[in-house]
Amino acid sequence: MDIFDIAAVLITASALFSFINHRYIKLPTTIGLMLIALVVSLMLLAAGKLGLGHIQTHAETLLGSIDFNQTLMEGMLSFLLFAGALHINLAHLAKQKWIISSLATIGILTSTFLIGGASYYVLAWLGVQLPFIYCLLFGALISPTDPIAVLGILKTANAPKTLETKIAGESLFNDGMAVVVFIVLLGIASGGEEVTAGHIAILFLEEAVGGVAFGLAIGWLAYLMLKQVDNYQVEILITLAVVMGGYSLASAIHVSGPIAVVVAGLLIGNHGRLLAMSDKSREHLDTFWELLDEILNAVLFVLIGLEVLVLTFSPALLTAAVVLIPVVLAARMISVSIPVHLLSLRRAFSPGVIKILTWGGLRGGVSVALALALPAGEAREIILAITYVIVVFSISVQGLTIGRLVKSVTRAGSSSAMRGR
Repeated sequence: MDIFDIAAVLITASALFSFINHRYIKLPTTIGLMLIALVVSLMLLAAGKLGLGHIQTHAETLLGSIDFNQTLMEGMLSFLLFAGALHINLAHLAKQKWIISSLATIGILTSTFLIGGASYYVLAWLGVQLPFIYCLLFGALISPTDPIAVLGILKTANAPKTLETKIAGESLFNDGMAVVVFIVLLGIASGGEEVTAGHIAILFLEEAVGGVAFGLAIGWLAYLMLKQVDNYQVEILITLAVVMGGYSLASAIHVSGPIAVVVAGLLIGNHGRLLAMSDKSREHLDTFWELLDEILNAVLFVLIGLEVLVLTFSPALLTAAVVLIPVVLAARMISVSIPVHLLSLRRAFSPGVIKILTWGGLRGGVSVALALALPAGEAREIILAITYVIVVFSISVQGLTIGRLVKSVTRAGSSSAMRGR
């Protein structure tokens, strides 16, 4: 199938599933889309068992022609990160800078090694052989959190604004950091990188610090261009150039594209929107990026739901995934608790912040895309199957219950404050 046919099928499916969810099921949009797509996929698998294999074959052919990793990591991710960064208030982010930077660095590294170490022993116990370096790769790709499915729920649950900023800010930066850690570990696993602390540190600095510097450069250049025009069509084109051209150039010069796009988005979304745009341009820019964000998210979560058609599962892998779900949650809780407890010596945090950050740390498309980026082989199939089950659990179970948790914690905090008076 050519790219237009693929896009036509995905957009049509996204529109149909969105209508069904909005009209009848009424779940949060991204969660509803993924679950409907998952149910449709399971029905197609059942149809194949009943002798209607041609329907399943057509669906598998469609999905087989889509490179999920390239579609997300080289296509959608830059748009999604920029759209998210565009609406983050830099002043609010600055107030949370220490906790966000700690979660996106210490938190990611802690989670990577905790999950990697635990998964090595769990898989060995179940008779699944996976080298330790690939267990660490699994830890790196399953550690980044996805704010898309949870931020809308937090708003309806009246979560504190500081909590929304922590989750959104952490997610924007930990995607980039997790990709950097993944690239370093993948280089070691494939034998293409020299395994020395100095080399790893240099590579990390090139990707992460280089990404920040490059993001500042392209964001500032775009800001200067935006100041000199007052035409929303031109201004939207400039932001598109930052996202597409900036991400491609970042990859070419070997710095982190995700980090660069986030930094550029923060700069344009704050200084650019405030100092370089008219009210009319600002309104059109916001509408354009919000709409693009919603469309891409709809397609992404439909893809996640349909991906089950081309995965291979076994009883051992399903058991491993179920056992590793609490392991991933425990690692998340530890990686959140350490920076929160250390920083709580100097500042106060919202009641139940560790519980909410732990349960609200949903895994999403980035984890699946990174798993698909692994070299073909048995290790890739093991990691991909386990990752998929954990992502589906995370989006469906955690995503559908985080609102109730936030409300209960908020009520408990309010009651405590009243008693304190």
